[in-house]
Amino acid sequence: MFTTPLAHRPHDHSHCVHSALTEADTLCQQKGLRLTALRRRVLELVWQSHKPLGAYDILAVLSEQDGRRAAPPTVYRALDFLLDNGLVHRIASLNAFMGCVHPEHAHQGQFLICRTCHIAVELEQPGITQAINEGASTVGFSVETQTVEVVGLCSNCKAAA
Repeated sequence: MFTTPLAHRPHDHSHCVHSALTEADTLCQQKGLRLTALRRRVLELVWQSHKPLGAYDILAVLSEQDGRRAAPPTVYRALDFLLDNGLVHRIASLNAFMGCVHPEHAHQGQFLICRTCHIAVELEQPGITQAINEGASTVGFSVETQTVEVVGLCSNCKAAA
């Protein structure tokens, strides 16, 4: 288990973004899905930061940097496509989206979110999913999807406090 969140560990972020886009291209091609230029650009913007990004933040970048006159429904449709196909996760508490670290297989989202800097790190802990499913089963509940959001302090913000 790492002690420093992924966002703060040294890494080639441009490689990180490039790898995510390449994997998205491959997965969409394998599934016969159409990753349009706009969908791909929205995914790229989501991946450009380790902080979850809201739809209106994406819209602003599309307008400012790309000169696109995209309307909010267009961005939401692109995000819905990415969400439906496992390429992004929605962080409900922030009403924002972040790239999925493991889009190659279906899984439930588990996130550590720093309350100070808003960096988010995706976990994939089968034990958490299993505990939720078992707890739900004891009361006759059938889990369809789950997203676990844990708010606290990342190592950098904790050290700065």
